[in-house]
Amino acid sequence: MKKSWISMLLVIFASITVLSACSSTRGNDTQNSSGGKESAGPVTMTFFAPQGKAPMEDNEFTKFIEDKFDVKLKWDLAPTDALQDRRQLLLASGDYPEVFLHGKFTTSDLQTYGKQGVFLPLNDLIAKHGPNLTRIMEEKPYFKEAITAPDGNIYALPIFNECYHCTYAQKYWINTEWLEKLGLSMPATTDELYTVLKAFKEKDPNGNGKADEIPLTGAPNKYVWNGNIDAYLMNSFIYNDNDKYLIVKDGKVEFAANQEGWRKGLEYMHKLYAEGLVDPASFTQNDQAIGQLGNREGDELVGSTTTALLSYLVNTYDKKITRHQHWDIVPPLKGPDGVQTTGVTQSVGEFEFAVTNKASEAQQIAAIQIVDYMFSEEGALYAEYGPTEGKGWKKADADEKNIEGEPAKYSYYNLPERDPNVVVNESWSQIGAHDLSNTFRNLFAEGQDPLAAEGYGTRLAQATNVYKPFAPKEVYPANVFIRPEDTETAAQLTTAVKDYVQTNMAQFIIGSKSIDKDWDAYVKGFEGLGLSRYLEIYQHAIEKNQ
Repeated sequence: MKKSWISMLLVIFASITVLSACSSTRGNDTQNSSGGKESAGPVTMTFFAPQGKAPMEDNEFTKFIEDKFDVKLKWDLAPTDALQDRRQLLLASGDYPEVFLHGKFTTSDLQTYGKQGVFLPLNDLIAKHGPNLTRIMEEKPYFKEAITAPDGNIYALPIFNECYHCTYAQKYWINTEWLEKLGLSMPATTDELYTVLKAFKEKDPNGNGKADEIPLTGAPNKYVWNGNIDAYLMNSFIYNDNDKYLIVKDGKVEFAANQEGWRKGLEYMHKLYAEGLVDPASFTQNDQAIGQLGNREGDELVGSTTTALLSYLVNTYDKKITRHQHWDIVPPLKGPDGVQTTGVTQSVGEFEFAVTNKASEAQQIAAIQIVDYMFSEEGALYAEYGPTEGKGWKKADADEKNIEGEPAKYSYYNLPERDPNVVVNESWSQIGAHDLSNTFRNLFAEGQDPLAAEGYGTRLAQATNVYKPFAPKEVYPANVFIRPEDTETAAQLTTAVKDYVQTNMAQFIIGSKSIDKDWDAYVKGFEGLGLSRYLEIYQHAIEKNQ
């Protein structure tokens, strides 16, 4: 009997030992000697991202990440144009993945899903497992400020896109060949621009004997980045952020589009339009139409255009095409009241990376380690251009210089030619939060001749240098956290106010509304839209830490 009991106890003890061993390895949660997690097998998790032309599971960077971090990535993909709809359906159904790699979230989204507990705060994960993110937040305090919600939590991460030429992107380009032919100087004031555009229309600068010249063309901002003509021109009368129409003076938020300076700007643009100096298609045409207009064979038709990038209008990348070389940037113009400013865009865009409450501790750690790696130099390089040297990037040659004329570390020039019929699938490119700061960008070679195809980046940087001195001291931040109780109201008011401004602007410029007769009614219309509440909400938003 005694031996029988001993045998039973041994069996029970052995069973407990086996169960204990199994539970210690399940979920990859064993502690290593440094206090981190020691993986007992790949951590499997699902990433949400946009659908590309090739499978993400076969992507070279995906395979590199899986090997480096001992993870197995599954993918929930959505077409780019339906990404936000798909994302919302997942969140509404409760059947969402552990990680949103690329979710296009607003600050309102973060507060909503953070408050609900759907998005996990990343603060502790970053502190314990994110040395690169920690370093960047220390080096660039405005980045940390922009990603921190009013409750002190970081719920998501954006692409840190410090694109220098993007910062002052409300630019204006002019055909200098036409200026030279007509004996005109680069305009410096709004009156001088009027004289130039008038000459473009009336003095046949393309020399074909036809009155076919288009002095100024543009396009709606939704098609061409800052292509709407007011994005540049209004800044000679009053500051125009080309977004929410907000001005900040000594920390106080004001509205631009109902002030006297706005009215004078509309009068000026209406004068240009009424005299046939502005292309009527500027209010409707898309990027393809404006490209066809600028790149048409034969006589050149366009004299100037408002856009961040000259390449929307004329081909700047083909070495055989030189038309773009006689186009130059127009500095900010001084208006009749001495106003001379330029729009400013900050570098923190939509939030992409978020970890949900579906993620286990091991998945949370693996996810933050992956994104933190993408904020390192090597990780950002591989994420953007692929992990294999010689394909999307290479070490820079000794004579290659960066955009500031200093020795470059990497280059994407003079690489082996690709088969145009083979889909490139080696990087995540613009997918997922990662470092695209100026620090990272300046590691790369750029052509030093701004008029050469390889020097387009240098050209944009030099153009931006012209605009930088005219930036206002205070601008409204790009990404603000609206108070949770105000988010729905803010979304409704912002849409209504922007639509009202843009619709009336077009009507005043083309003359279907009279500035003399209809201005007062236009200004009064803001009362019905709730403008005072609109300003109150955005004032509170920039006082989140006060």
